[in-house]
Amino acid sequence: MRFSPVLFPSLALLLAACSPKQPAAAPAPAAAPAPAAATGSASAPVAGPRVIDLVVGDNMKFSLKTITASPGEELTVNLTSNGTLPKEAMAHNFVLLGKDVDSDAFMQSAATAKATDYIPPELADQVLAHTKPLGPRQHDTITFKVPAVPGEYEYVCTFPGHALQGMRGMLIVK
Repeated sequence: MRFSPVLFPSLALLLAACSPKQPAAAPAPAAAPAPAAATGSASAPVAGPRVIDLVVGDNMKFSLKTITASPGEELTVNLTSNGTLPKEAMAHNFVLLGKDVDSDAFMQSAATAKATDYIPPELADQVLAHTKPLGPRQHDTITFKVPAVPGEYEYVCTFPGHALQGMRGMLIVK
């Protein structure tokens, strides 16, 4: 049998099309971009604040009793209430007090400061950071800079009676 010279290239293409596919070669890696010239205007990505998730509830406890941080570090506290009791009966907040603040005296004043979210105005300078009081399934976030002075800084829930029941913790700066 004789093959026409015109049919042979067509047959070769047909056979190539029907043959199993070979994996494509991996593309050559792209060349890395040239480094930008140092102009002083470009900045390295800045890390955001470290996030601390605190959960509170009807048990009147913070999910973390201790938070350790470096002096000057930026923290974001996410406070979430998983409680079921109404806010009027069982609100929770996070109040970080200054170093060496008498937390019992602060709590005594806070108990009568409902109009200012249990932060007594006359003692507001003793508070480093705080959230609003939360009811069931509510959430609040506060971002603050950790004090530069190493030591222990107490955090409490200032809703009447909660800190006395153990709703307190310690920020340890070292």
